[in-house]
Amino acid sequence: MTPEISETVKVYSQFLHPVVMWGLLAIGIYALYLGIKIQQTRNAEGEAKKELIKGKYNLKHHQIGSVLLAATVIATIAGMGVTYANNGKLFFGPHLLVGLGMTALIATAASLTPFMQKGNMWAR
Repeated sequence: MTPEISETVKVYSQFLHPVVMWGLLAIGIYALYLGIKIQQTRNAEGEAKKELIKGKYNLKHHQIGSVLLAATVIATIAGMGVTYANNGKLFFGPHLLVGLGMTALIATAASLTPFMQKGNMWAR
């Protein structure tokens, strides 16, 4: 016995995917901007460095990276759930593989955070 999902939910869930992807892209670009600011802070000297430190870019980057990781994992699982609910199966193809690959890359980058905080360049 499987519960039926209403047609309205099935139809509108299809339009949520592009919105979520654009949101993840925006969050990713902001995280990139913050990461570049951290790099500039690390390389700056004197008054410029003091001004950049006031921005607390490292904390913001860490927080937005955590949000990006959580949103990506949730979106991946939800996307597979919606596909299964609408079609009764998952389609093993490039779209699924790229989505899982992106999730794996973001999760791997997040797992290297302690090494990055200690200054290991190989983790960056």
